[in-house]
Amino acid sequence: MADKKNRMQELVELLNRARRAYEQEDTEIMSNYEYDKLYDELLGLEQELGTTLASSPTINVGYEVLSELPKERHDRPMLSLDKTKDVEQLKAFLGEKEAVISWKLDGLTIVLTYRDKTLVKAVTRGNGEVGEVITNNAKVFKNLPINIPYAGELILRGEAVIGYQDFAKINAEIEDVDAKYKNPRNLCSGSVRQLNNEVTAKRNVRFFAFSLVSAEEVDFHNSRSEQFDWLEKQGFEVVEHHLVTAETIEEQVEWFARQIAENDFPSDGLVLVYDDIAYGQSLGATAKFPRDSYAFKWADEIRDTKLLEIEWSPSRTGLINPVAIFEPVELEGTTVSRASVHNLSIMEDLELGVGDRIQVYKANMIIPQIAENLTRSGVKGIPDACPVCGHNTKISMENDTKTLYCTNPLCQAKQIKSFALFVSRDAMNMEGLSEATLEKFIARGFIKDYTDIFHLDRYEEDIKTMDGFGEKSYVNLINSVENSRNTTLPRLVYSLGIANIGVANAKMICKALDYDPGRLTEATAEELSGISGVGGVIAKAFVDYFADPVHRELFERLLKEVKIPKEEAQAAAQIFENLNFVITGSVEHFANRNEVKEVIESRGGKVTGSVTSKTNYLINNDVQSASSKNKKARELGIPIISEEEFLKMLE
Repeated sequence: MADKKNRMQELVELLNRARRAYEQEDTEIMSNYEYDKLYDELLGLEQELGTTLASSPTINVGYEVLSELPKERHDRPMLSLDKTKDVEQLKAFLGEKEAVISWKLDGLTIVLTYRDKTLVKAVTRGNGEVGEVITNNAKVFKNLPINIPYAGELILRGEAVIGYQDFAKINAEIEDVDAKYKNPRNLCSGSVRQLNNEVTAKRNVRFFAFSLVSAEEVDFHNSRSEQFDWLEKQGFEVVEHHLVTAETIEEQVEWFARQIAENDFPSDGLVLVYDDIAYGQSLGATAKFPRDSYAFKWADEIRDTKLLEIEWSPSRTGLINPVAIFEPVELEGTTVSRASVHNLSIMEDLELGVGDRIQVYKANMIIPQIAENLTRSGVKGIPDACPVCGHNTKISMENDTKTLYCTNPLCQAKQIKSFALFVSRDAMNMEGLSEATLEKFIARGFIKDYTDIFHLDRYEEDIKTMDGFGEKSYVNLINSVENSRNTTLPRLVYSLGIANIGVANAKMICKALDYDPGRLTEATAEELSGISGVGGVIAKAFVDYFADPVHRELFERLLKEVKIPKEEAQAAAQIFENLNFVITGSVEHFANRNEVKEVIESRGGKVTGSVTSKTNYLINNDVQSASSKNKKARELGIPIISEEEFLKMLE
């Protein structure tokens, strides 16, 4: 059974990787034959085990956008747990009883309800009395089964979490430092509570069951441990858990402590609950806590040290973050010498000055933090000049938080991030220009504004002799730059890095203004606010950008560097309005499937990744293929058209 479950999970990951490579990255990691063979194997296992994972390619989970999340009152209040940092207290709690010890995961608690083998409802913990219904979002959790073997009503609780690796990856993609998520729990909460579950799906949210509330007519032999075993058989991932007694609790706590550094998921302690279900329930609850369980939190390991300096770290937005550098200390098995102070308000609360004796610890045994300042000499030496460009700084108060900013719009720190956006895939799509390379080029004076990138050939000999470069690298870079000259107006607008202007907003604005560069620079806030999907904040940011003569002049020079095809998406071209397309297989008349997608979208259509009942056309040059998309389209009576047939639709 376990081998089959593992094989099923392996197939889901492999097939999804192949589909992602094929549909999103324009590459193939396996043949259609191999894909279909593995797909059939997965389908057979799902039928045999009676379990289907939410991320399985055998089901089509549609994305849905809601205006707001509905609220629902829990059948029974969800109480918090009484907490302790004392193992001896856990021993006293156990007495002669056995208990289950498990991770206390740091995410978002979810209550799930299944009926007739199918997930019917998912509700957040909320305030313990009332939660938010997030059923549609739960259906795209990476590891959550949509269907289970058990046919009765099942209610269980678990934790939705995002791992540290996914957290770091998502944060790395966010250019604006102020928009970055503070921790995985913060990211998870925002991801689970999305109105559009397509966003949730991209965040790799995982669900770990930690409590079975009820399951009709199932005998668990009065054991919490058996409940966990049964949940695993239904296809759920459950929290790591062990049976313990008063004699073994100490060694088990130590075992969990050793695992923290290796865990990818966030945890803020352990949970201990009596294995004897009836006994635990007989104890009832206080007004705040159930009496059958405890939350254990490790006592923070705190070390005294000396603050050596405050490092000031500028960001793309101009925010300059204070970082405490202190004499190295050992914390939770690692050497620590720096901790973020986050902002000036925190510095002032701590009265933090160089030379102070401070106490440091690791939050959740992971993130270094300052616990206390023992000497409190006071904040001194807030820089009046940016450490990167030397321009004046200013102190700003936003949302009761005092922060430090660089006032120079041309600060190198800001430029690097801005240029990285300019050359990124969704913008000008210039390969070979990483942030590190951009930093080197800016430092050497090769790049002062965006237009300079189109003339890097002026520095051919210099670039060829730089570390990491040679003849081949230089040629590839220049070719990529030249290819980027053929672009679209929305891409160019997005590349400018205007606040709040993403790819979709850029497309909407350009389309509404007839793809006329002149109208873009002259547009008013009132005119832009009238565009569907563009609100007052976006309109103001757009108008403010082009109100700056420097920005207008730069935009005009950029227009001379690029070739933008005459858009024909004006009145006559909205032939695909309200039509949904799916594109699969290789293309012959276009460079890649993304080009086909742009043509469809420019004419009012929409491109999705999966064939559903809402699909109007499947584009596939191999019309007779037995691929899964073709099979699905035939089942639903959706026309499968070749590229040639699609081109005729454009005539």
